[in-house]
Amino acid sequence: MLLSISVGAAEFSLVVKDTKGNLQSDAVVALVPVQKNQYTDTPTVVIDQIDKQFVPGVMAVRVNTLVRFPNSDDIRHHVYSFSPAKKFELRLYHGMTAEPVLFDKPGTVVLGCNIHDSMVGYIFVVDTPYFAVADAQGMARISQVPAGKYQLEIYHPRMNSNYPVSSVQLTENETKQDLRVLDNLSEAKTSKLDDEFSDLF
Repeated sequence: MLLSISVGAAEFSLVVKDTKGNLQSDAVVALVPVQKNQYTDTPTVVIDQIDKQFVPGVMAVRVNTLVRFPNSDDIRHHVYSFSPAKKFELRLYHGMTAEPVLFDKPGTVVLGCNIHDSMVGYIFVVDTPYFAVADAQGMARISQVPAGKYQLEIYHPRMNSNYPVSSVQLTENETKQDLRVLDNLSEAKTSKLDDEFSDLF
């Protein structure tokens, strides 16, 4: 599906906080159309590995997106995930030698490195082209959204349960701002990674 700038499109902005009033960066906000689309294109995005970290550490992608995992470190990494939305592994490599990975199902994918346990990253795969990741001010801004009815979905690496889905109605040329308080966050990011790597594949 090729997206073009829509005349009369709306803009949706959401500020995300926790129950203590702290602004929450890295929250993923998605507007999922009630009438689902079929995607025929396959965009490609990049998550790099720099200083033993995934960069960016949190990414949102649309279903049917290819993700490349270049290794910019001067040491080798072994990227993997055993999340139900995408199980894969890229064995020891560096540079641009790893094949891209297709993320074709919605869900949360937790990334790890079998060599460096401290490396944890998150890919949130959403069934919509209308999404954003909240910045340091807890603001997620989604532009060029066609008028219509959507399901609002919110994800965060520290969520310990799903956030309730709500409905959003947007009209032409509307600029809508909203606020959500996440009451289901753990104190620290949980990697959800298993020590028994050999059992995962």
